[in-house]
Amino acid sequence: MRPVGIDLFAGAGGLGLGFEQAGFDVRVAVDIDPVHCAVHAFNFPETTVIPASVTDLTGAGIRRKAGLAGTKIDCVFGGAPCQGFSLIGHRVIDDPRNRLVRDFVRLVHELDAESFVFENVKGLTVGKHKAFLKDLIGAFERVGYECRLPWKVLNAGHYGTPQSRERLILMGVRKGRALPDYPPPTTNIAGQPGLFPDLGFGPSCGAAIGDIPDADIFETLNAGDAVRTCRFGVPSGYAAELRCLGNEAWHFGYMRKWNPDTLTSSMRTNHTEISRRRFDLAKEGAVEPISRFFKLPQGGVSNTLRAGTDGTRGAFTSPRPIHYRHARCITVREMARLHGFPDWFRFHTTKWHGARQVGNAVPPPLARAVAAKMIEALGIEPTRPKRTLSPGDVQLLTLNLSQAAARLGITPPPNRRDRKSGAKKRRQEEINAGRRGYG
Repeated sequence: MRPVGIDLFAGAGGLGLGFEQAGFDVRVAVDIDPVHCAVHAFNFPETTVIPASVTDLTGAGIRRKAGLAGTKIDCVFGGAPCQGFSLIGHRVIDDPRNRLVRDFVRLVHELDAESFVFENVKGLTVGKHKAFLKDLIGAFERVGYECRLPWKVLNAGHYGTPQSRERLILMGVRKGRALPDYPPPTTNIAGQPGLFPDLGFGPSCGAAIGDIPDADIFETLNAGDAVRTCRFGVPSGYAAELRCLGNEAWHFGYMRKWNPDTLTSSMRTNHTEISRRRFDLAKEGAVEPISRFFKLPQGGVSNTLRAGTDGTRGAFTSPRPIHYRHARCITVREMARLHGFPDWFRFHTTKWHGARQVGNAVPPPLARAVAAKMIEALGIEPTRPKRTLSPGDVQLLTLNLSQAAARLGITPPPNRRDRKSGAKKRRQEEINAGRRGYG
């Protein structure tokens, strides 16, 4: 029997995929964003996806929706959005502005979980934010959980990922259980001084994306994100694993039915010729001075890929890096390779949503390393499932906010992008009315 996991603040599912690959059955994924939920449902067809805020859920409600009455929950994991953490007050965890983190603690308790993994930004560990982290640990202790201390900040680049990305990982178990250890690093970061003399270097950007055909040679990718091709190059060991060339590439996760000859998540970006010339002249591993885009180093690793903001906070897009070989920004699929997502895993067809889903995610190799140590602490022997899963309806990858909400049977959350466009439309209508003599 595989251990049961529940993913809160799930996004597209980077943390969930890592837990699945470590041997968990992730039975529930919760996220407030309907677009993320739709993509999650495509990639994890047997997971109950709950499109809601954790604030509106109870442990009993989650169990009821997912058919988990009487089922032991082995681990609850997730990372509350980090924007706007309040540090005001004697017990900052109780401040209303920190309610999402407080709800994470509450749901771990209400679900009677054996363990939890809380991940977040490194900034929670420095300066005044340490008070918040201390309060969070105290909140877990008050509901019966012991945390592995000292907490650690782990870099995905030390776990075989071609990206320098640091995340706070806080792990805990029900009091009286064996505490998990933090996973030891497995690689040094390519292109950087080796911190661990006994370890080799992890994959570079070149090893991660060098075998992917250039999206610009496919006209089809001007209007869509997928094309059938046999133009993949010779993969590195890292790329071969993400292309699932061999059974070991699936780790302890479920195999998926997919077509490895299809290039997905690769819609083209139309740059001006002036921009392309600047990108071509930019130095690898440095920021291009006009666009301020980072150019990937072929022999090094990516900078931290970021998500930008969602529609409720203005819909600002974080820049994608410049390819080290091609004079363009990298595609969503190339971002996914730098994050450690396998090629069968798909994202929203638009560049904005797709890049946001990658940038929001925990790199699956890092998540897998953490989850494997939790399985070990729980005394469970991971097993490889024999079933192969078919992905969900491909239309789930194309839905906008309103369409995804309708598909999931919920009311869409407010979207600043929509409100701005609506206000602009009303102003134009007023101007037009005045011109016609109506006002």
